Amino acid sequence: MAGDRPGAVTDIDVAELQRRLAAFAAVRDWGQYHTPKNLAAALSVEASELLEIFQWLTPEQSAGIMEDPASAHRVADEVADVLAYLLQFCEVLGIDPTAALVAKLERNEKRFPLPSAVEPPDRHSSE
Repeated sequence: MAGDRPGAVTDIDVAELQRRLAAFAAVRDWGQYHTPKNLAAALSVEASELLEIFQWLTPEQSAGIMEDPASAHRVADEVADVLAYLLQFCEVLGIDPTAALVAKLERNEKRFPLPSAVEPPDRHSSE
């Protein structure tokens, strides 16, 4: 199963995650706190908590952090927190996060073209 290995992407729909997060917050009456400013601040805090895990590690230690189950769990939890706040932020502002990412990738491909000697990979291949 794809979700069993680090870096794997599951087939969960982003919109469904946003609906679940919104429902979770709604039944707790947290919507009043989910302003763009507050969500951006919470996102920054959670990203900082992710960074804190890696703060004093060597490059080698950071590359192997997922080998230790306790460290892997901490990293995954912080990634989940960052993603949750980012998805809530996008929901509140009406941003489609996947469309925003696709548009940004397309702008970056034009902004940072490959050297003419290098062929770009086929973005639509199944490999």
